[in-house]
Amino acid sequence: MLTKEAYENYILILNSELIEALGCTEPIAIAYAAAKAKAVLGKQPERMEIGCSGNIVKNVKGVVVPNTGGLIGIAAAAVAGVVGGDPDKGLQVLESVKSEDHDEIRKLLKEDYCSVYHLQGVENLYIAAKVFSEGESAEVYIKDSHTNIIKIVKNGKIIHENKEGAQSESVPTGDRSLLSIRGIIEFADTVDLGELRDLLANQIRMNTAISEEGLKNNYGVSVGKTLLRYYGDDIKVRAKAKAAAGSDARMSGCSLPVVINSGSGNQGITASIPVIEYAKELKVSEEKLFRALIVSNLTAIHQKELIGKLSAYCGAVSAAAGSGAGITYLHGGGYEEISRTIINTIANVGGMVCDGAKPSCAAKIASAVDAAILAHQLSSQGNAFKDGEGLVKNGVEATIESIGRLGKKGMEGTDIEIINIMLNK
Repeated sequence: MLTKEAYENYILILNSELIEALGCTEPIAIAYAAAKAKAVLGKQPERMEIGCSGNIVKNVKGVVVPNTGGLIGIAAAAVAGVVGGDPDKGLQVLESVKSEDHDEIRKLLKEDYCSVYHLQGVENLYIAAKVFSEGESAEVYIKDSHTNIIKIVKNGKIIHENKEGAQSESVPTGDRSLLSIRGIIEFADTVDLGELRDLLANQIRMNTAISEEGLKNNYGVSVGKTLLRYYGDDIKVRAKAKAAAGSDARMSGCSLPVVINSGSGNQGITASIPVIEYAKELKVSEEKLFRALIVSNLTAIHQKELIGKLSAYCGAVSAAAGSGAGITYLHGGGYEEISRTIINTIANVGGMVCDGAKPSCAAKIASAVDAAILAHQLSSQGNAFKDGEGLVKNGVEATIESIGRLGKKGMEGTDIEIINIMLNK
């Protein structure tokens, strides 16, 4: 039986995780830190410095920063944040950047206005933004979560610090340790949808819009459009193609916002679009779709809590396992069926590496969703990979713990090598 504490925590978790973001969240976090530093300084900086952890570098190197006219990179994100960003908008900080700002951004980039350096020995998600003008300075430090400011310094004096390093964001984030697949399903079955209706409706609306944009126009290498062109348009293909199309657009600088999951727009798209497409195919009620999205979103978050927001483990896999769970729920599956789907997905594509945010993320999403659909089909026949077969352990929770250990601890060395390769070291 789900306790009142767990129920309330599940509400908090969804409200803190399913938030709107414009652009890939790592460059946006840089823009946010830079915009916040400028606001603390209180004037236009004469120069700036941005230090980033390896995983931030990895996830910014190949992705287009939105509202910059197609610019790529850490400096582009930081300068855009300073020139036209609004830190009060959080992960939509660059929404306020205008087309007339593009020339100024490009001009400053040519002048080496922003120096960038790789921070080592820090957490996987870590940003230090420093701005300078007329002998004054301001510094903003972000850690663990994309808008989690742990320290602000002005003119060498600390004016804000979270010494414990815990989440300092204004929205309560909930206790992830209370998540379990059994609890997630019970919560989805019983929650008063009035508490989450607007949140889930917003996820459907925004993520569907960017998916449709990705199918309408050419972004990246057009993974979504290619799937529909060569593989037909049955539900299995549509679920993959529309999720991939959302990533096609997002990774190539589309200015449409999305509702993220586990700090990632790609994961937010992957956890939602396949479930939305299957709900249309099955002609289920809106209520059933909402409850299936709860299963999908929380299943993805549950896995990422053990892995961490940024690692060498591709988050599309955990998000696809979530969407597979949601698809099984739409088909009437309960705890046993959903558990088998999650296990089957992890057993298939668990360990796919993350080599940064870039257009090929769309192809990885397609592969992960394909694995999740196969996992659901195997589960519907009562089939699941068994304890002792690779990373699969006895039961879904033990298997999730196994993949969490792989993603967080086992792939630390892999992460370092990926970053070194990308930086040509």
